Amino acid sequence: MNGRLGSLLMLIPAILPGLSAGAELGTKPPTFAKDVAPILQEKCQACHREGSMAPMSLVTYEQTRPWAKAIKERVVTRNMPPWHLDKTTGVQEFQNDMSLSDTQIRTIANWVDAGAPLGDPKDMPAPKVWPNDNGWQLAKQFGQPDLVLSSEGYTMPARGQDVWFKPLTPIPLDEPRWVRAVEMRPATASGRKITHHALAFLQQQEPGTNTGIVTQGLLMEWAMNKNYDIYRPNTGKLIVPGARIWWEMHYHAVGEEIRDHVELAVYLYPKGQEPKYRTFLTAFPATPGTAGFGTLDIPPNSIAQTEGYQVLRNPARLENFQPHMHLRGKAMLLEAILPDGTKRTLSYVDHFNFNWMTNYIYADEAAPVLPKGTIIHVTAWHDNTASNKNNPDPNQWVGWGDRTVDEMAHAWVNVTYISEEDYQDYAAKHKAQ
Repeated sequence: MNGRLGSLLMLIPAILPGLSAGAELGTKPPTFAKDVAPILQEKCQACHREGSMAPMSLVTYEQTRPWAKAIKERVVTRNMPPWHLDKTTGVQEFQNDMSLSDTQIRTIANWVDAGAPLGDPKDMPAPKVWPNDNGWQLAKQFGQPDLVLSSEGYTMPARGQDVWFKPLTPIPLDEPRWVRAVEMRPATASGRKITHHALAFLQQQEPGTNTGIVTQGLLMEWAMNKNYDIYRPNTGKLIVPGARIWWEMHYHAVGEEIRDHVELAVYLYPKGQEPKYRTFLTAFPATPGTAGFGTLDIPPNSIAQTEGYQVLRNPARLENFQPHMHLRGKAMLLEAILPDGTKRTLSYVDHFNFNWMTNYIYADEAAPVLPKGTIIHVTAWHDNTASNKNNPDPNQWVGWGDRTVDEMAHAWVNVTYISEEDYQDYAAKHKAQ
């Protein structure tokens, strides 16, 4: 980790090896119509189009050309698209990989260096057709959701302190049902302005217990760039009659009064179909102590490193990695310490950006499968110096807290527990690997 931490301390963006202003791709410079537009369609326009979340549209040449130099800077430093993983370590196969390849980055950089030419308009690909933002993104795959749950509305004043609104909503089910996917969103475009994040905790009485209604962890979290979870085949979350959603919406003032609520779409397995595995959204702390949370203590004008450990109670498959920190967060490492003492790097986000709570969803064959007794080790780095342009005040001590100006340090991971027999079968098949 010394090399990684050294790079972090320098806070210098990594430029692609071999990339220079005079680099050329082939004998002719790339053009927007033939070379750049297809990249933007594939990797950028989901956000950079009219009516979406990005501040500018990159659909047409006329819309894109004024931003050419800024686009080059953002892609060469790997700040855009928002995929902040170190590409040299850990798992590198993901279901939702939105990053640019080295070749794509060079194409964009060389296009800008050549004067950002349009090229032949006949080379332009057909415009990409995007789903209606008023609809559910998962409807194309699963049809309309089986349940749509709505929180109570809340009016956020134009100015004021951050607010955490925590209403309850009953789930209208009269029999146990298994969830195969969930999608979450603020109800309106204006609501996105004030919603820092939104959580939907599942509260229910577990089958076979008499402990009353207890929180069973998160069913879903919404944050910028995190909209839905799809569980792997034969895997899901269980909801029983009497369950309810305990919402937590973190709202902040944006200079105008806005009223909004949050909606949660739930896609169920067909009645009678029960998946083999149950998954749990788990927060693995990067802080010490028995509880693991609430123990951050970051001195002024410093870069702080903290770490936490948590033991897997059974064999398990880790489905994703989503670092969670605030404005001073800079990097997070997810490691597995196996029962034999072997340490395995799973994922490392080396340039965390608070504005993008990216959820890195492992590809099916790449998802780590770990034995019982594995220690999940999470290390976090926070930059509380003036070099951090997002830092509201480097002269302040910073502790754990819900406010944006406070800090957190944990990784959200969907954990699917499997049987010992399943793990041994997996280990036998992947012994060489």
